[in-house]
Amino acid sequence: MKAVFALAAKDLRILFRVKSGLFFTFVWPIVVAVLFGAVFSGQSANTPRTVRVVVVDEDHSDGSKAFIATLEASGDFAIDRAERAEAANMVRRGQRSAYIVVKPGFGAASERMFYGEPRRLEIGSDPARGAEAGMIEGLLTKHAMGDFQKLFSDPAASRRMVEGALGELPGGNASPAAPLRRFLGELDAFLGTPMPPSMRSTNGSGWQPIEITKAAVARDQRGPTNGFDLTFPQGVMWGIIGCIMSFAVSLVSERVRGTFVRLQMAPLTRGQVLAGKAVACLACITVLQMALFTIGVLGFGIHVSSVPLLVLACASASAGFVGFMMMIAGMGRTEQAVAGAGWAMLMPMTMFGGGMMPSFIMPRWFQQVGNFSPVKWAILGMEGAVWRGFTLREMVLPTVILLAFGAVCFAVGVRSLREA
Repeated sequence: MKAVFALAAKDLRILFRVKSGLFFTFVWPIVVAVLFGAVFSGQSANTPRTVRVVVVDEDHSDGSKAFIATLEASGDFAIDRAERAEAANMVRRGQRSAYIVVKPGFGAASERMFYGEPRRLEIGSDPARGAEAGMIEGLLTKHAMGDFQKLFSDPAASRRMVEGALGELPGGNASPAAPLRRFLGELDAFLGTPMPPSMRSTNGSGWQPIEITKAAVARDQRGPTNGFDLTFPQGVMWGIIGCIMSFAVSLVSERVRGTFVRLQMAPLTRGQVLAGKAVACLACITVLQMALFTIGVLGFGIHVSSVPLLVLACASASAGFVGFMMMIAGMGRTEQAVAGAGWAMLMPMTMFGGGMMPSFIMPRWFQQVGNFSPVKWAILGMEGAVWRGFTLREMVLPTVILLAFGAVCFAVGVRSLREA
């Protein structure tokens, strides 16, 4: 056993002497995790999205200014103001999601909601972002309908609007406006009649179409607390990939240069040489995972829900990919052949397994194919311990799959190297 550990120490020294291998094993995973974590943390999943728009007020009335002020106060929009040409250019350059034009006559139309021309708004947006334009239209409709609620909550203002409308509409029972005059007359009578005490609401505020009360309910949070919860398992996975490729290429390099044969001429067996390589790779992956998750917890606010389960997930991932390293090393007789075959297998595994983007945002068929990738199960195990809140029973499946995968690959790799 002492010989195995001596060989492992030799391989680790070689790894730390190769600066490029050291960079892609330890530094590059941190870069990936931090960059993508910053992207995913830009918008919290629990925070309502604010739409950035630019508003063009072509009416310049008290009504248009009040409506724009309502949009700003709502929190639904982050508003800038500009002229139409500048607003269109800002949307064209992608600086804002859309522009909203308050058309001339908006304020006057706000004073006569029951007849005449409606209030008019114009939305300018990228045709490729139709869903976002639809959301903006819905938000504008919501705030426009809010004016009706304000109108009926103030009977005096409602009566002034009705009286103004009756004064402008043509009279006579034969007039096309006669039905509207009758409706407005009845509405005026309704607004001017005091409500009997028996028909008032219990709070004394008169008639209300709906009364809404709010109750605070604490949500059971079961998800990533920030973007780094998602990206650090991915970064760890990239570190594991860099590690196993470095060891696979170094093993075939020793075979090509005769180092492998010279080691066997010493009082060492082939099994001890391969075991030393496996132990070194396992140690490197273990240190890598410990270092990255420590950095994530201390520097980027990762909250590990279960440390023992994270240890189990990392150990199973280490064992699985050490076996895969051994299989890759036996797939060619030159460094170029092994590197080509290794990356040709790892890139699809990583893509379908969620190493490039979180699996839950992939198409369904992508996720189904990912079930055949060990990368998917390694990341799932880490996520289960970090933010998915896995129990020990739920952790069994990814653990067993990775251990079985590693055992099969290790056996195939050892057989290939013996026959080489």
